[in-house]
Amino acid sequence: MTTESGIESLGIQAAYQRLKPIMIHTPLAPSNILSKEKDGEIFLKLENLQRTGSFKARGAYNKLSSLTENERSRGVIACSAGNHAQGVALAGSLLGIKVRIFMPLTAAKTKVEATQSYGAEVVLAGETFDETKQITLEAMKDSGEVFVSPFDDQAVMEGQGTIALEILADLPLVDNVIVPIGGGGLIAGIALAIKDLRPEVKIIGVQSYGVYGMIASIWQQKLVANRRNRTLADGCDVALAGELTYEVLKTRIDETVLVEEKDIEKAINYLALKEKVIAEGAGALSTAAILSGQIDHLLKDKKTVAIVSGGNIDFSVFKEII
Repeated sequence: MTTESGIESLGIQAAYQRLKPIMIHTPLAPSNILSKEKDGEIFLKLENLQRTGSFKARGAYNKLSSLTENERSRGVIACSAGNHAQGVALAGSLLGIKVRIFMPLTAAKTKVEATQSYGAEVVLAGETFDETKQITLEAMKDSGEVFVSPFDDQAVMEGQGTIALEILADLPLVDNVIVPIGGGGLIAGIALAIKDLRPEVKIIGVQSYGVYGMIASIWQQKLVANRRNRTLADGCDVALAGELTYEVLKTRIDETVLVEEKDIEKAINYLALKEKVIAEGAGALSTAAILSGQIDHLLKDKKTVAIVSGGNIDFSVFKEII
């Protein structure tokens, strides 16, 4: 099956085989507490246990492994709030490719240090991800480096979509999949695979009221930017979503949910204290949607997977929330 953008869901199957020796098939853990509260079966897909602590390593490795020898020799450049940075840095170290990463000045110290630990050069610039992205694009004009988008790239989306294949292998009769949204790479990859293999499964996308570019675009049926405030879900702080990701999602997303910052804090707290799962703000968005009560009607008597997309939270923030 091919999308309007020419992206083939078969590419996700190929990506799965490429990533299988490298990435972790992360657990699909049943949540007894949420299942009882919501009168359904709820499972947590623990991508916080993936290499580098988030799903981003999947797309980054799939992209870098697809580069030509000439492209590899030129090195790669990327921009990221943190998780994509670590994914690209890890992939570069595994494949022997030089990596330069631009990160916002507000990036969590733990994410900056983790990126550097994989051997990547880190440049801090820009107050927001969108500012950092523009600085990165300017920097690469004369460098010859290959740009690795955090979301708006076919190989990146296909790498993230391998999560869907794991979900279907572990829970074939899943009814709903709840996914955090930033630029849209994660949910686009998952939606592409799910809707091809099990079109009746509902794809539910979640963003913060502070920043919801993709959901605003879905509502207005055109790509638009949207930012109100900064959000605790810094990994999803993307005002303008990707063109490719929007093309995939405009016909494949079934429900959209916006959550308050207090909902995200509650979800981080809940996951840590009740489920013994460490999640960053973006990683807690799916759980926040469940706890907010907005989608109770979709959960009753259904099998639902909530993606815990990452666990790279700044520990000073984590301590304050807990």
